[in-house]
Amino acid sequence: MRAIARKEKEGRDGDEEVEEEEARDSLVAKILQQEQLEESGRIKRVVASRLKKPETADGFRVMVKHRHTVTAVALSDDDLKGFSASKDGTILQWDVESGKTERYQWPSEDILKSHGAKDPRGRLKKHSKSVLALAVSSDGRYLASGGLDRHVHLWDIRTREHLQAFSGHQKPVSCLSFRQGTTDLFSGSFDRTIKYWNMEDRAYIDTICGHESEVLTLDCLRKERVLTVGRDRCMMLFKVLDQSRLVFRPPPTSLECCCFINNDEFLSGSDDGSIQLWNVLRKKPVYIVKNAHALLPAGQNVEQKGSENIPDNCLENGDHKIEGYNFSSTYSWVSSISVCRGSDLAASGAGNGCVRLWAIETGRKDIQPLYDVPLMGFVNSLAFAKSGQFLVAGVGQEPRLGRWGRLPTARNGVAIQPLKLS
Repeated sequence: MRAIARKEKEGRDGDEEVEEEEARDSLVAKILQQEQLEESGRIKRVVASRLKKPETADGFRVMVKHRHTVTAVALSDDDLKGFSASKDGTILQWDVESGKTERYQWPSEDILKSHGAKDPRGRLKKHSKSVLALAVSSDGRYLASGGLDRHVHLWDIRTREHLQAFSGHQKPVSCLSFRQGTTDLFSGSFDRTIKYWNMEDRAYIDTICGHESEVLTLDCLRKERVLTVGRDRCMMLFKVLDQSRLVFRPPPTSLECCCFINNDEFLSGSDDGSIQLWNVLRKKPVYIVKNAHALLPAGQNVEQKGSENIPDNCLENGDHKIEGYNFSSTYSWVSSISVCRGSDLAASGAGNGCVRLWAIETGRKDIQPLYDVPLMGFVNSLAFAKSGQFLVAGVGQEPRLGRWGRLPTARNGVAIQPLKLS
């Protein structure tokens, strides 16, 4: 911070140097105090009440196209670069302003083995390139990817070259997250474990066990704590240093996704279409939004645009009569959820034709719907800009982890929605 301030004021006279040094130091102190308060969750940016209704009736604008379903999107800390991956193994880096894309080239099998990759198991002759998860380090140097080949792959963002493959997981890697401000990486897998790595030293640190089934999603803030969701109908908060865990059990439903609001509060989405608000002090949800992504009646076409065609959360999910609805409940699963870091604004996505924006009111301990933004397809991944100026969604014709639903008219790609604040 001092270096940046020094560069900005290099052209000034030498007489003012002492005063400038003091001013710089006080500025650095203020910035560090503000950051510390925001990270600890004591200060929350008020964004939701200032958010203006999205003007475009068409909703999201597709910025990057993929040939297959997009499974993950990620943004750099400076909000300038974006990253997306799809089921066919394509990893793209794109510029948020211009939309210009650059592709990451997978190295040959021999180079992968020299970078630490183990031989594929079973009948497979080559490593599967299908990618399920992406994560970007806070310093913008490293991109991590994980997928069906059971390895965590490390890439250099500046050169787009493959650096190393980390073996250790016995089954596909389903989720990744860097610890904020560090190069520490957490990876979750279908083998029911979470592994802890340091990308700077290219080192394995620890294995965290606790789930009784596949780990689907994980999230991490600055503290050495990791929030995970598994197919065992549990959400767990692992305290890595203490080697302890907190287990959160929702009402009888299977959780699909989770994310931190701050160190003490978090959100989750489930396959019955509900969204839960949690507090670290309670084992049950503080607040539940049922039917957050309600199904469309058979009379309405899911391809219709405009948020006025999206019904309110008044329809029940579950088993429906064929004549009443044109989809099974697969399309109302909350497949992705994201929070604008350090604020009260959240977004959730499913396969019902819209992304919903939410206001998290922690004082009243509830979640209020703000706006519906139309977006056709399965919303498999969401990412807010750190500044809160836009929302990025990874969409496709199929869900992220399977093919139990299909929307052939949807477009595979990355869509962006600008967010205007008053």
